[in-house]
Amino acid sequence: MPRTDQLLTHQWQIPGLLVFLTVSEIISTCHGDVGTAAQYNPPYVPTECYGNDPSQFPSSNLFGAAGEGIWDNGAACGRQYLVRCISASEANTCFPGQMIQIRILDYAPVSVSRPTVDGATLVLSNTAFGAIANSSAESVNVEFRQV
Repeated sequence: MPRTDQLLTHQWQIPGLLVFLTVSEIISTCHGDVGTAAQYNPPYVPTECYGNDPSQFPSSNLFGAAGEGIWDNGAACGRQYLVRCISASEANTCFPGQMIQIRILDYAPVSVSRPTVDGATLVLSNTAFGAIANSSAESVNVEFRQV
């Protein structure tokens, strides 16, 4: 027959494991990937994903082009990401608490309008970039998560 202290230890192992798994799930869903974001200006067409189709652009103008790291041979077309600015080389560049949802419409290395910085993870329309950071910045560090 097991001792009382062994029974108590065993009883707390399962609830403790459940709490750990629940907290781990919450933490992993709160944070996304980290990368850089640049911006680009019109003209935005044609795009690598949808050509000259004007219906590709959301009315909010919150869209962007995928950098090499998330392009995935074109699978990024149409993906939507939550994006927020987390830091920049100059203080007070990011707008704290601002998070936007963008849609990928283009491939940054071949976009018609050149990004402010090459090699960025995301290149945001000037409207999207200006919603999360001071638009005079060339690039910012962002946290992003696919939705």
